[in-house]
Formats: sequence, structure tokens, C-alpha cells
Amino acid sequence: MSGEGILQMFGFLLPAVVTGVVAFYFFKLHTKNEDGRRRFLLHKDSQKNTIPVRLQAYERMALFLERIAIPSLVVRVAPKSTDKNAYESLLIKSVENEFEHNLSQQIYMTDECWNVIKAAKSATVQMIRKAAMSETDSADKLREDILTETMEKQSPSATALSYIKKEIGYLWQ
Repeated sequence: MSGEGILQMFGFLLPAVVTGVVAFYFFKLHTKNEDGRRRFLLHKDSQKNTIPVRLQAYERMALFLERIAIPSLVVRVAPKSTDKNAYESLLIKSVENEFEHNLSQQIYMTDECWNVIKAAKSATVQMIRKAAMSETDSADKLREDILTETMEKQSPSATALSYIKKEIGYLWQ
């Protein structure tokens, strides 16, 4: 084959190669767009199904926080005797039981939100323990002391509840 034959063959081959490269590029672009569209539709469908479940989890945790808020807790859980230590244990057990009952809700929340809720629970237990360390001698007096202490500052439950509300706001964006 002469140089002219190779040049002529290259002249025929070049447009085919360019056409093949352009076709490959457009095929790859189309495939990428279709994959993105499918992912978007799948994400949209899963959002439609998961948002109600997530909202229900936030709702349950809001109820949990309301139930462990000191004022509602001491009203709902009355002392069974005059022993302040028994009442302290009863209040803490009530908080722990409420928490354990809602433990599975963490899978529907962000880690930050779950950590805020756990911190609120721990702070509530600490407030009960701190009040029980006082010179109080009866369960009714302990109940009074716990309520008095919480009247002066915002409860941990209220802080966690406002965090939940803020996080729910992000679901709608």
C-alpha cells in the first residue's frame, strides 16, 4: 500500500471515528441523564412514603418530651408513700420507661436530633437527682422542690422540643 492509499483510507476512517466518538459521548450523556431522572423519581417516591413515618416519629418524641417535662411528670406520677428516695426512683423509672418505649424512633431522626433528645432525658434525670439531694424529708416536699427548681429556668424538654420543631421545618425545604 502506498502513502496515498493510507492517506485515502485515513480520510475514510476519520469521519467514522469522529462520528463514533460523538455518538458515544451523546449516548453516555443520555444514559447519565436517565440515571439521574430515575434516581430523582425513586427519591421522590421514597420521600412520599417516608415523610409520614418520620413525622410520626417526631410526633412521638414530642409527646415523650412533654411527658418527661418536670411539671407534667410530677403531676402525672404521684408519690406512693412519704419516702423521698422511693419517689425519686419512681420518677426516674417513669422517665426511663418512657424513653425505652420510644427507643425505636431514633432510626427516623438525624443523629443530632436524637442526641438532643437523649441529653434532655439525662438532664431531666439529673434535675430530679439534684432536687433529691436536698435536705427534703418527704416525697411531697421533694415534689415541691423539683417544681420550684424548674420554675426558675427553661426545662430540657422545652429546648429539645424546639430543636425537633426546627428539624421538622427542614423536612419541608
